[in-house]
Amino acid sequence: MSPSRIALLVLAWLFLIPAQAVQAAQVIKIATLSPDGTSWMRAMRAAGDEITKRSQGRVELRFYPGGVMGNDQSVMRKIRAGQLQGGAVTVGALTGVDKDIEVYGIPFLFRDLQEVDQVRKRMDDTLLGNLESKGFVGFGFAEGGFAYLMSNRPLKTVADLKAGKVWAPEGDTISLTAFESVGVSPITLPLMDVLTALQTGLLDTVASPPAGAIALQWHTRVKYLTEVPLLYTYGVLVITDKAFKKLSVQDQALVREVLGRSFREIDAQSRRDNEGALKALRGQGIQFLQPAPRDMEGWRRTVDTAQQRLVAQGYFSRQVVDKVRKILADHRAGR
Repeated sequence: MSPSRIALLVLAWLFLIPAQAVQAAQVIKIATLSPDGTSWMRAMRAAGDEITKRSQGRVELRFYPGGVMGNDQSVMRKIRAGQLQGGAVTVGALTGVDKDIEVYGIPFLFRDLQEVDQVRKRMDDTLLGNLESKGFVGFGFAEGGFAYLMSNRPLKTVADLKAGKVWAPEGDTISLTAFESVGVSPITLPLMDVLTALQTGLLDTVASPPAGAIALQWHTRVKYLTEVPLLYTYGVLVITDKAFKKLSVQDQALVREVLGRSFREIDAQSRRDNEGALKALRGQGIQFLQPAPRDMEGWRRTVDTAQQRLVAQGYFSRQVVDKVRKILADHRAGR
């Protein structure tokens, strides 16, 4: 073989190796509303870097933070269109895939975080398994925290709430049903319009976890926090089953391991963030209100009607709701 022929073969071989490596790499595009630099994004980027390193470049997680791909509903539309392969979204965005995924968010379902922990340790795997059977691989839930009512007026009774200009997130059927059940006609707005609405007086009442209220600066426009857990908020990172199955079995196991660990860390950090945020709100002069026991019972009775309506109208399966309630009943009875 001539020297020139050998040189051509060597060059072809050198170019072939990286070309094959590039073709084998799987890029998974993931969008989220979480801004860059937050604890969520730092944890997810660190997980992505670990996956790329340990897979020797076979898997790359490419993140689009800060809502650059739109709100959670827009992210889900882009996932269905194939423009994205995943999203870190609030669970409400996934109710079109599996209605029971938002069961923890039923208003007044939980009285405290100990009850949340009891239910989640029994139900998380079931809910994520149901989601995966419908085409989305989830890697664990990340707590957003309890949403509390925050307002410019004291809110201790249902009648106080009825007199307010109350915000409900766009497309949030659960919140709308809960508010309507107590005779409130909420004002629906996108998340990013809420601060302006509080500043102009279009709204005077919002429901939010403490850390979220501080991050979005809503706390600067309210004076009172009603110290009653209204509903539990949480998110999840999902990747389409179609994209996930393009990975080798080895790389699938790696992604499950790293993202699962990452979301357990995010989950724990979020709880610490909300604990700190509650202290910060107190320190900034926001008054914490505790309804009287008779008023509290009125809240619970009224919202229980909303829970029954949500189940009756098919927003949740009765089987899953009954299972969650059974766990709570056993916990409350000390069983």
